[in-house]
Amino acid sequence: MPEPAERFDLIAMGRLGVDLYPLQTGVPLPQVESFGKFLGGSAANVAVAAARLGRSTALISRTGNDPFGAYLHQALKEFGVDDRFVTPVDAFPTPITFCEIFPPDDFPLYFYRLPKAPDLEIHTAELDLRAIRSARVFWVTGTGLSDEPSRSATLAALAARGRSGITVFDLDWRPMFWQDPATAPAYYAEALRHATVAVGNLAECEIATGGREPRACAEALLAAGVELAVVKQGPHGVLALHRDGRTAEVPPVPVEVVNGLGAGDAFGGSLCHGLLAERPLEQIMRHANAAGALVASRLACSTAMPTESEIAALLARA
Repeated sequence: MPEPAERFDLIAMGRLGVDLYPLQTGVPLPQVESFGKFLGGSAANVAVAAARLGRSTALISRTGNDPFGAYLHQALKEFGVDDRFVTPVDAFPTPITFCEIFPPDDFPLYFYRLPKAPDLEIHTAELDLRAIRSARVFWVTGTGLSDEPSRSATLAALAARGRSGITVFDLDWRPMFWQDPATAPAYYAEALRHATVAVGNLAECEIATGGREPRACAEALLAAGVELAVVKQGPHGVLALHRDGRTAEVPPVPVEVVNGLGAGDAFGGSLCHGLLAERPLEQIMRHANAAGALVASRLACSTAMPTESEIAALLARA
């Protein structure tokens, strides 16, 4: 088969929806009177974050066949993310997520994804496997494994990828999306066999490895098959361990937190950017930490994703 006409730096596959964020900080949801509407979803945000850093990106996902779905196509294009692999589902509405904002560390989320989210209706037969194989980075998430047919499609895409290039498994643990959370570790193990990079926080690493000690988690992820394990430790920074022995452990970048949601997605976009640029491991982690910190200091997720110059300025101040 001929190669696709365009080779993307990054193709992300997974969650896409509308975030409705309160425009009042520190106010319980019942008392909030106005909201801002934003593109949301972890995979979509990672694609936006990488695009903001100058990378060519595309998203594999689905929306409802409704005005919110039309808005998400419009937003993806405005952010520079190719939406050719985002298709409508007539049966289900576009998901909406509300949050409450209580800085510095309390941001409850309320997901409206019933009876089913369209992004879990990705079918294997609809995948452009040539595009997936040719992408320099392919990014999948734990949420994509939570239900069929997305689960089979995600694993089929990983298998077709064949560990070529950089294949990232974002552990992305959302137990409320699973009918039986106890089944998750087996599917995580299967995804890790196909991935070259795993990234997650300590709670997510526990699902994948059974432990919570950062270095033990990183070593277990390497043993599960990846080349690079990235363990996010919140206020204790980030630990990265490579199979070749390289290690980087860097502290967080201090900022005044406005909304911690989306910081991990900014970290992910920057991680992809740094890996593509073949930067030293410690530099990649510092850059990704700074990207996440900048988003945490802003209200939204997608619109808050930083540019290269903004990250450089923050690192210079830090």
